Amino acid sequence: MKKIIAIDGPAGAGKSTVSKICAARLGYTYIDTGAMYRAVALKVLQSGTPVEEIIKDIDIKLDSAGKVFLDGREVTKEIRTPQVSRGASDVAKFGFVRKKLTELQREMARQGSVIMDGRDIGTQVLPNADLKIFLTATVEERARRRFLELKEKNLLADFEQIKKEISLRDKQDTEREIAPLAQAEDAILLDSTNLTIEQVAEKILELAI
Repeated sequence: MKKIIAIDGPAGAGKSTVSKICAARLGYTYIDTGAMYRAVALKVLQSGTPVEEIIKDIDIKLDSAGKVFLDGREVTKEIRTPQVSRGASDVAKFGFVRKKLTELQREMARQGSVIMDGRDIGTQVLPNADLKIFLTATVEERARRRFLELKEKNLLADFEQIKKEISLRDKQDTEREIAPLAQAEDAILLDSTNLTIEQVAEKILELAI
């Protein structure tokens, strides 16, 4: 049984949803690293304080139910807006932000069996993970999923705008100098474009056993 599972991939590929399902079935702890970057971005947006000041004493916690806490306050829903998504990609460019969050993520992984998802888990955060998955999907499919997600939350959503934002985020994530989004050499590529969330989860669970 694989004890440390790293799932990387671009925005909207379904990493968080699939990771939650697999973690629940395996009895593992799920660590959403993207939520941590979103939390940093949210604090920057709400406080107006430079990220280099915020990162020094920021307190981010994730519980077993997938809730996200920023400085003791739950922000699970607040971090899922398009504005925060853009901000997350911006703060992730800074080496001092990645260093701080990577330390927190590695400490979480040392606590037991985990499934951790993000952009650089298999390449940077947990390079010795027992199982590495690179989960992807076409830009159109990822935009469609994000569009439906926002509509379900009664948030304003424009498909073409979402598609443009996802394409821009892909460019930013893959071209940034520090820990760019990339498939680890020993990661298994899994394209979810034509698969249901359940089908993706089943494939990962098969690989984990």
